[in-house]
Amino acid sequence: MTHQQRTSAIRREITQSYKDLKAKYPILKHQNAIGFAIFAFAVVLSLLLGYLWYIGIVSAWVLIPANAFLFGLLHELEHDLIHYMYFKSNKAVHNFMLGWIWILRPLTLNPWFRRTLHFHHHRFSGTLHDVEERGVTNGEKWSLKRLIFTPDLVLGNLFRVVGLFSDIKKEVTNGNLKFEVANKLKLYGVFGLIPLTIIAHILLYIYSADAVVNFINGIFNTDFVLPSWIDAVLQWSNPIIYIVLLPNLLRQFSLHFITSNLHYFGDVEKGNVMEQTQILNVWWTYPFQIFCFFFGWTHAIHHFVVNETFYVRHIARKKAHEVMKAHGVRFNDLGTFRRANRYHETTK
Repeated sequence: MTHQQRTSAIRREITQSYKDLKAKYPILKHQNAIGFAIFAFAVVLSLLLGYLWYIGIVSAWVLIPANAFLFGLLHELEHDLIHYMYFKSNKAVHNFMLGWIWILRPLTLNPWFRRTLHFHHHRFSGTLHDVEERGVTNGEKWSLKRLIFTPDLVLGNLFRVVGLFSDIKKEVTNGNLKFEVANKLKLYGVFGLIPLTIIAHILLYIYSADAVVNFINGIFNTDFVLPSWIDAVLQWSNPIIYIVLLPNLLRQFSLHFITSNLHYFGDVEKGNVMEQTQILNVWWTYPFQIFCFFFGWTHAIHHFVVNETFYVRHIARKKAHEVMKAHGVRFNDLGTFRRANRYHETTK
């Protein structure tokens, strides 16, 4: 079978499994109501946990992982919203949900800008101009640098922007990308960070610098002191850092680690969905999966059947996995870490 035939067979069988599931459980057809209920649950509970931490009832050790899990739910909702899964005909509610999700996940790209990058990702997954995945370290050799910048969209992308833009220019020159599309990708990738994402990262940089100085002073009995304005910033931003930013740092590291290693890069055949992703559900990834709502289990399914909600995808994942495995989709190809996410073995 050709890759097109295998892809069609996978799509057909997975789509039928979704239809069968909804026929058995008709409540699943009410996706607007379900989506908004999940949204309200995650938002209200995360803010409630934040309040309980603020008044001293819940510890930071409970707050941070709990909110990281809830924000992982919100990421899945945002992804569905980007594909217009909820309230497509009600722009007010649709944009209200997107806005709140971005406020509670401010380390991420503006979702309205991200929509353009994400649709481009689906059309050109694994290429040199797949800006969305390259922005989260996909395709880079594993190193301490990649590990440190896995969750970072600001400094991390500053280090890779020259190479990325150079590759985009080459793709335009080679006729693989239209000039207008290339400009749009670059503009959206930069302006999507302004202002919320950059501000959120700066607050975390300040918090990290303060933590490092305090650690050094405690270990080596030194008396390094940061400028007084650092303390002033940390005093008013402390609730934001603990309730929103630190949980998102944990969530974002987990998501970017999983997604950047389940997507293939660089040698993916154009239009070949079979080579774009793998299922990544090996046992040792579970701690990361918890904070990105088991993204590695189901995202490859999404590449075959795009227009379905994340919760249906999760419920029906076992059947989807059977179908995908039978047709040759890879599962737990850990060689991707050695190959810098290339699909094929590389020779030096």
